[in-house]
Amino acid sequence: MGVKGAVLEKYAAKVFKNRKEHMLEIDSGQAESRIAANSRSIPGIMTSRGCCYAGCKGVVLGPLKDALLITHGPVGCGFYSWGTRRNKARAANGGSFIQYCFSTDLQEPDIVFGGEKKLRQAIKEAIELFHPQCVLVCSTCPVGLIGDDIHAVAAESEKLYGITCVAFSCEGYKGVSQSAGHHIANNGVMRRIIGRDDTPPATKFSLNLLGEYNIGGDSWEIERILRRVGYEVVAVLTGDGSFADLSRAHNAALNLVQCHRSINYIAEMMKTRFGMDWIKVNFIGVEAACRSLRDIALYFGDPDLSRRTEEVIADELERIEPDRAHYRRKLKGRTASLYVGGSRSHHYQNLLADFGVSTVLAGYEFAHRDDYEGREVIPDIKEDADNKNIESIAVEKDEKRHRAFLAPERYAELKEKIPLDYYKGMIRDMPDGSVVIDDLNHYETEAFIELLRPDFFMSGIKDKYVIQKAGVPSKQLHSYDYGGPYAGFNGAINFARDIARSVECPAWRLVTPPWKFEAMLEGTVTE
Repeated sequence: MGVKGAVLEKYAAKVFKNRKEHMLEIDSGQAESRIAANSRSIPGIMTSRGCCYAGCKGVVLGPLKDALLITHGPVGCGFYSWGTRRNKARAANGGSFIQYCFSTDLQEPDIVFGGEKKLRQAIKEAIELFHPQCVLVCSTCPVGLIGDDIHAVAAESEKLYGITCVAFSCEGYKGVSQSAGHHIANNGVMRRIIGRDDTPPATKFSLNLLGEYNIGGDSWEIERILRRVGYEVVAVLTGDGSFADLSRAHNAALNLVQCHRSINYIAEMMKTRFGMDWIKVNFIGVEAACRSLRDIALYFGDPDLSRRTEEVIADELERIEPDRAHYRRKLKGRTASLYVGGSRSHHYQNLLADFGVSTVLAGYEFAHRDDYEGREVIPDIKEDADNKNIESIAVEKDEKRHRAFLAPERYAELKEKIPLDYYKGMIRDMPDGSVVIDDLNHYETEAFIELLRPDFFMSGIKDKYVIQKAGVPSKQLHSYDYGGPYAGFNGAINFARDIARSVECPAWRLVTPPWKFEAMLEGTVTE
């Protein structure tokens, strides 16, 4: 029957038919490894997904330190405006708004009579009190239902106060997950912010780091390494990012894409409009970071840059080697499960492998098929009504500012060597016998733990405590609990230290999963 069959057998026929398409047991002998993704969760099943607003505000826009972001909606939605993801930022001249929560706090009369007046007043007060570089407005579900024109209010405010004001119609019900919010945020940033400032970089070797949100300080560690090699980091989208940096991001020579799902739209649009290539990178893991640094150096093709890259890699490896060997002895032979958003379920497999840990299950909350199978499947992905609900903007070539860093012959040569404008997806790196799962739910989490018995489970806050009640250590990889950074060479050691402490903690031997000694109340999911 296999692990997949053992989990699916509890489902009624209709649910069985749906969920079996979202699971794969990896077999390299198979001609095709196809998985269903980016489709609606089954009503009534306890999914761990977030909403469109969470993806737009919480993931992409929230880390911007000098953009004042107003949540237009009830204050309950505004909770996600503050303190949920541990995006770190260094305030420039004391101006950082990450620690604040701004909400219009819509009440019942506003729902009945409209909330545009309240939004105008909120923008006015915010500008007068805080003097931000720009104001961003994110709408939540009630706003879409009552029809407030937040874009008209933003345009009116921009003209009135003379600062950039951008609205994002990211009502939570749009799309099937937070992925829709990523797309909406990408569209707005590309339309209104990127390309405003043509100030050129100071050096030839200039980069943007896309899809890095500085959780626990990850971006700072990655930037430290890049600057050590000799790169100029023009902008980070959007960890510790700023409105000014994003405005001149189009001047960099190359885009580095860390989280493919949340930011690939901007990478592709900048390629079309400005001619900027992008490389899929991964700075989570020692070997992965080394590989990414070498890929970047190969792109620029400068002998001195390549030499400095190898010197930095050698120095960083030598410095961490005693700790790396120590934690490898502690962790080698253990197994892990990963269920996170973005590309983290893929990235962290590399980091775990550095310490001898094998992955038995991995999945995404909000991925599309190309995140699993690679970008070559994009033409085969069929659009449904939920996909069409999210605007896909078309950008045109900017004749004045479009430039190609590589000659066509060099581009074709590098395309064979490095992930240039390409992401291969997670499945290709999964070992035979492991499980890939999309939109894992509460029941399946417990079932896979019982069947696979992982030594630890990397997941999110919503399912963390379910996992711990089963006696399995759980590391929260959306926000790192209180840890980090986990990126780069220093981050790898931080991660290994935290995981070693977790699995060696004697408390887990005192936790008895209820299914071991008690008769469980069971039911079935019916159509």
